[in-house]
Amino acid sequence: MADKAAGLTYAQAGVDVDAGNRLVDLIRPAVRATRRAGADGEIGGFGGVFDLKAAGFADPVLVAANDGVGTKVKIAIEAGLHDTIGVDLVAMCVNDLVVQGAEPLFFLDYYATGKLEPEAAAGVVAGIARGCVEAGCALLGGETAEMPGLYAVGDYDLAGFAVGAVERARLLPKDGVKPGDVVFGLASSGLHSNGFALARRIVAKACLAWDAPAPFDAARSLARALLEPTRIYVKPLLAALRTSEKILALAHITGGGFPDNAPRVLPDGLGVALDLSAFPVLPVFRWLAGEGSVAQAELLRTFNCGIGMVVVAEREGADAAQAALRAAGEAPMPIGEIIEAGAGPRVVLNGELAL
Repeated sequence: MADKAAGLTYAQAGVDVDAGNRLVDLIRPAVRATRRAGADGEIGGFGGVFDLKAAGFADPVLVAANDGVGTKVKIAIEAGLHDTIGVDLVAMCVNDLVVQGAEPLFFLDYYATGKLEPEAAAGVVAGIARGCVEAGCALLGGETAEMPGLYAVGDYDLAGFAVGAVERARLLPKDGVKPGDVVFGLASSGLHSNGFALARRIVAKACLAWDAPAPFDAARSLARALLEPTRIYVKPLLAALRTSEKILALAHITGGGFPDNAPRVLPDGLGVALDLSAFPVLPVFRWLAGEGSVAQAELLRTFNCGIGMVVVAEREGADAAQAALRAAGEAPMPIGEIIEAGAGPRVVLNGELAL
């Protein structure tokens, strides 16, 4: 048989198994920090196990969600700032669970790259673990894929998968949403993880480097300011739901903004009238609107414009719902009400954003 000692190896083809093993060692402490009732926080098996009974559920309905972070990841890559993008990944998934009343139980991630750089990947996973701790869920497992030829060296992409549970009787949205019910807004931390294709286009138009001071926040670099992590609303919302029966529905304001997301939790025939003057428009949105000459309607369908979560409360119990949210650490702002929509638009915009 011919000597094959000089034959090609998997590493020479671009896949470094040893680097993958090193990554597992680097992230093990971060994963262990996410242990919770029902999961032990260990990784390395072929699948993760979660014990619903140990988590205290009696008659649970499982709720699942998956998402990514869009082209926000390009800023993290180009700026070499990998420590917060994992928080975004968790947030975009678990915020979609809590709007149905579900407590996030566990999270899994998928990290794909052209060439695995263990330290950069470990920074991403540390952010994922941080997000899981903030959401109260276990990082149950994940997958790292090294795919030379598909991704450029240095590039990576992320996907996240979250599973939660809610007692069947407490699933949201509740029946009984009606005209006159009050709509509250909960503040966002910035762009969250939507609209970055437009934001990046505006940055390019302005000829700004990622390490330049942010025009809307001179204390931080532009990259660091735009990478401000997505808020995780899970713990305050679950706390408010436990103490108030007057919260009827929740809506996570993500891609599509208000016109696309608010109607998703309303019965047919109902809509929402929003008072745009009540929105706490952040400086980043003012800068994007001005620098990009972005019209108000486009802003509202692309970005959250300062409101990352919408809460619909029963009109007669709105004060109690607001008090429950405040007790949980939120600062709910009345931004509108439920209306009869009929065959008309389901989102009516009144007033102007404070741009």
